[in-house]
Amino acid sequence: MRALLLSAAFLALTAAAPPKKLTPNDVAAAAPASAWRTIPAEDLLVMTMAGGGRVVIQLAPEFAPVHVANIRKFAAANYWQGAAVYRVQDNYVAQWGINEAKRALSAGAVAHPPHEYTRSARGLSLTPLGSSDPYARSVGFSRGWPVALYKDGSASLTHCYGTVGVGRDLHPDTGTGGELYAIIGHGPRQLDRNIAIVGRVVAGIEQLSALPRGSETMGFYKEGLVAKPIVGITLASTYPAAVRPSFQYLDTQSASFARYLRIKKNRDDDFYRVAAGGADLCNVPVPVRPTPGR
Repeated sequence: MRALLLSAAFLALTAAAPPKKLTPNDVAAAAPASAWRTIPAEDLLVMTMAGGGRVVIQLAPEFAPVHVANIRKFAAANYWQGAAVYRVQDNYVAQWGINEAKRALSAGAVAHPPHEYTRSARGLSLTPLGSSDPYARSVGFSRGWPVALYKDGSASLTHCYGTVGVGRDLHPDTGTGGELYAIIGHGPRQLDRNIAIVGRVVAGIEQLSALPRGSETMGFYKEGLVAKPIVGITLASTYPAAVRPSFQYLDTQSASFARYLRIKKNRDDDFYRVAAGGADLCNVPVPVRPTPGR
């Protein structure tokens, strides 16, 4: 009898534990190499901050080709020499660059780009979010980007945390790309279709979001002061191969992303008591990682 009791106790201790409930991060970490897409080096803008910090921005030429072309020309010509972060508004944006009125455009740059606030939805392969959206007919993900679709057949990128857009004056000015901002707070989706979105921060957002807030109206710094100087802004493609920044995003048409999205919308791991059953577009950031081995 004693032997039977000991045997039963041993079996109870060695019985397989219930499977761990996966988190979205677990899914991304387990995604196979085939589920990741490498961002082209010419689409990575590298901003080096005073003190050694670095911000890496993925550009979006499929959505704002003229503005992105300008940005590439500016980077090649060292247009941003002497630039700085001069505006940091709490729960909104960090803005940087050179006053466009005080610096000649780089050769070949377009002084008055078209309104690249939207593009045709035709040709976009969309993975639907599957939840309603207050700003658009439908939303989802295309080639790693959060995208909104509208009734008129147009599409736009969306203002989520880390989104990079072009600073501009009043209509019809669209900005050249010489002054840029990044969202450092809750996604201000009311800006969608009103400003040209040219990319997103894929690394180093803390270099912007952790800066002291400007004391003047709309988070600007007082005349003569800046939040942080910028040492240089260049494309990753100009770096020697051995030290070139390289990043990958989780393919939004992959099985891994489908699983990631499903769990994001229905969290039931040990922390959660009730699954939300849905998600806001900006609360499903597409996973990005440094390219393994780089």
